[in-house]
Amino acid sequence: MYAIKTFDEEHRVLATGNEPELHRLVLSKYQHGEWRFPVVIEEEAAKPWDDAAYLASMRPDPQTEEREQIRAIRRAYHDDCHTIRSLAIKTGFTNQQVSHLVHKYSLRLRNQYWRAEKYNDPDDVITGQTIYILGDKLDAPADSIKQASQSNGLVCGYYISRVPRA
Repeated sequence: MYAIKTFDEEHRVLATGNEPELHRLVLSKYQHGEWRFPVVIEEEAAKPWDDAAYLASMRPDPQTEEREQIRAIRRAYHDDCHTIRSLAIKTGFTNQQVSHLVHKYSLRLRNQYWRAEKYNDPDDVITGQTIYILGDKLDAPADSIKQASQSNGLVCGYYISRVPRA
């Protein structure tokens, strides 16, 4: 492989290719008056292979990787995953990663839980992070639990309430 370089202090490369092509190019450019300065055709030295630089270029950029992770977390958040556990399950990241990214990017999570208290035994309490988990524990549909929480009604003998966490 050959290169046409300017014959000045910059040594800019004007073109690369095989020798016959470059001779034709130099002659045509000279005849048309495009290259009035002296040029030289030199054989390009093969660049030594650098394994470390190649491997470094293959490594993913940590910032790009983090941006992809927060995009995945935001997609899961918009798919109604509002707890760290559900976000971790949906995205496949660890709870610690999700917690770190949620804190770093100020994603608001739902820090509340659902509570069912037996009407004649206040020590019998069942809790769940979501209305569906509580419904599974009580063997009751989620709609009836939601309705009971709004009207102070009973579901399967339990008072239902939503408790905000501090």
